[in-house]
Amino acid sequence: MIHGLTGGDVFRIETEKSYPDEHMETVELAKSEQNAKVRPVLKADALKMDDYDTVILGYPNWWGDMPMIVYNFLESYDFSEKTVIPFCTHGGSGLSGTESTIEDITGAEMMDGFDIAGATAQNRRDKANEAVSEWLREGGFIE
Repeated sequence: MIHGLTGGDVFRIETEKSYPDEHMETVELAKSEQNAKVRPVLKADALKMDDYDTVILGYPNWWGDMPMIVYNFLESYDFSEKTVIPFCTHGGSGLSGTESTIEDITGAEMMDGFDIAGATAQNRRDKANEAVSEWLREGGFIE
């Protein structure tokens, strides 16, 4: 939705080894990564962070935190002199303080983030689109 409304570039944060297709297997793997504070290996990419001043960073909120691959991504790039704007889907816990975690890791300037329940994003596309549009308007990204 954000890409469709802003036209910005999209970069997918992906692990070198794909997560399982089966949902519960992925949940179990993600939980074990979080418990052990594992940093999954990033898939090779061609992201040129120097080309960007603003990064809108999206992730699911799993158990009150970002997935560990997002930590690895944030630790792997220089975000100095950049603005980071986080958004997440969640099961009821919002951003859960991840904004300050991102700021601590990156030292980037932060703008207010956005959160939306995963069920709303998935099943109530009209409501989700309205909320995303309002957030982007408030941030000055669309009219």
